[in-house]
Amino acid sequence: MRVVALISGGKDSCYNMMQCVAAGHQIVALANLRPAENTGQTDELDSYMYQTVGHHAIDLYADALDLPLYRGFIKGTSVNTGRVYTTCQEDEVEDLYHLMKLVKDKEGVEGVSVGAILSDYQRVRVEDVCRRLNLQPLAYLWRRNQEILLKEMISSNIQAIIIKVAAFGLDPDKHLGKTLDQMEPYLLELSEKYGVHVCGEGGEYETFTLDCPLFKKKIVVDSAKVVVHSADAFAPVAYLRFLKLHLENKQGESSGTFMVNSCSCEESCNDDDIFPSSEEDEPQKNIPVIWKSLKHYSLDFTKTFGSSGRSLSGYQWFSGITAHFIPSKGKNAQEAAREAFSSLRANMTSEGLKLKDIVLFHLYMKSMKDFNVINSVYVTEFDLCPPARVCVETLLPDGVLFCIDCLAHKYDIAMDDVLRDEKLVMHVQSISHWAPANIGPYSQSIKVGDVLYCAGQIALVPCTMQLVSGGIWTEAIVSLRHVERVLQAMSQKTALHHVITANCYVTDSKHVPIARSIWQKKLRECKKVEDSETHHDVTAVCGLLAVVVIAHLPRDAAIEWHVVAVVDDPLQRKHFAMKMLSEGFQIECESVESSSASCASISVRLSLISPSTSQLDLDGPLHDLIAMFRQAVEKLSEDCSATPLSFRAFFKEDVFDAETLQTGLQEYLEKYLGKKTPALILVPVVDLPGKEVIHVTCWLS
Repeated sequence: MRVVALISGGKDSCYNMMQCVAAGHQIVALANLRPAENTGQTDELDSYMYQTVGHHAIDLYADALDLPLYRGFIKGTSVNTGRVYTTCQEDEVEDLYHLMKLVKDKEGVEGVSVGAILSDYQRVRVEDVCRRLNLQPLAYLWRRNQEILLKEMISSNIQAIIIKVAAFGLDPDKHLGKTLDQMEPYLLELSEKYGVHVCGEGGEYETFTLDCPLFKKKIVVDSAKVVVHSADAFAPVAYLRFLKLHLENKQGESSGTFMVNSCSCEESCNDDDIFPSSEEDEPQKNIPVIWKSLKHYSLDFTKTFGSSGRSLSGYQWFSGITAHFIPSKGKNAQEAAREAFSSLRANMTSEGLKLKDIVLFHLYMKSMKDFNVINSVYVTEFDLCPPARVCVETLLPDGVLFCIDCLAHKYDIAMDDVLRDEKLVMHVQSISHWAPANIGPYSQSIKVGDVLYCAGQIALVPCTMQLVSGGIWTEAIVSLRHVERVLQAMSQKTALHHVITANCYVTDSKHVPIARSIWQKKLRECKKVEDSETHHDVTAVCGLLAVVVIAHLPRDAAIEWHVVAVVDDPLQRKHFAMKMLSEGFQIECESVESSSASCASISVRLSLISPSTSQLDLDGPLHDLIAMFRQAVEKLSEDCSATPLSFRAFFKEDVFDAETLQTGLQEYLEKYLGKKTPALILVPVVDLPGKEVIHVTCWLS
């Protein structure tokens, strides 16, 4: 891509330029915003958004890099400081918009290089400008480990000096003008002692780059003076004002050639310590089941709309929204998708909810081939903070384009304001080495209260957005690493053992034991970390995992992980399990309740253990399955007021008649749970582990 680099003069914007070049992009222009001349603050602006100290020297960058430099003035201020940015004419972000628009018109750029490491504030605003101008942000330093990053910058020959200090332990007289490699040991020491950000992400210090491998000429400081901004006894704030600088040709050094550490996105996976789990996980060939003549209902299971009741904390689940589409009938797929969304909107409106209240969205498709058409409609339905989304292809009946179900959340007006939990949305659209960008209309994760609702993750290489090569082992490890990184970015100490429910979709029965085994290994690693930090005999109660085999995944991936996690204490969670036999079937039920009692998850599995040649009665096992489910719900509600919201039944498509299953389950749910009946969601799958024929996962809030 043709890329414009946003530069402040600091080390981060410089190193990100190097990363862009290493990724095969071409830097064709530089852009910088400086304080407006009439503010009286010509050196250092108090901006949330831009580094302005050292801006007098930026003009030299154009010559040093031999590239056109576009500069604009910062006329606005930090007006809209919310987590989500919406256009506001007096805001300093609009100055960036006008500058980027100019560069795009003049230079035909497609991408923007941004040096953000940790600041969501900056990232969200740059992404907003890029979205409006249809440019792709490239933020290769995003959420990188700062110690490793600083080492890399030094080893890749970035010659940067400290030009501003503003932290305890940093002394203007000692440290201003020092180079990064001179400062590195001391910065590591400050980080260890006082938690100072090694790369200065907390505003502890600012740098100015005098030379880097991309420079054709290097910048030399002839003279500078120290300006004290505030003479605080503990953390004085001071900066260097350059008085005289000049450029020098680089002697005998070939500029433009450099080494950037190979990216960590495609770490090879070391499977020595992963043992595929036991054989019984592998789906087993079922003897064809012959059911006793069933009351056959002509009801189409995809036509029944349902919703759960509203939970105390304002949650409600909607299910059974279907796009019906028969190509010969003259209606196109886009119209069918629009009708389905209209129907969802109408159902939600009747409950006093809007589409923007959705936090988690499941999209089950008849065929991935229709993805682009459906997505083109989906995009128009959601704005800046779209819900997290899971999308898979499964065995839907003919004439059905897709089925959707979703979880919405809205506080009751009457609720005490004190109890209200803010909704936090993570929708990273920048290309980085961190986790895949969500260029599409869905967020990586949404946090409400202490619960994190994540999007499904497949093994895309973050910096190329292509599927990782190397087969199922590599895909399983890389995609699960994305899940971990999203959880951690949403809430610092959160890891996989905070997951309370997980669904893993695979496209081949042979992949089931692999998925299970990698999940177990990763949880053991979390446990080791936890144990090293605390000493106790209690073990963490981890989330319930369902592995199901479906037809197809986006991008032809082999595996997709979808999790919901809780920022709680996994050692204090309550876990409960029971099993029973029912006419040749075994029913196993498990539940996990978060330590905060804000939510819980129940899993119920129906397995055919003694295949009989005689006809089987479905009625008994379904009755027992729901009776056991009710028992689990009652057990949970003894100390937690959680309401069952969704009852997702993955069932083997070749074993059951979907309509009969739907009717039986709905009937017993209503009989046993009455007003607390959850939204029923039937998902026909290709296969399930072992001898399972149904695997139910239920979410309670």
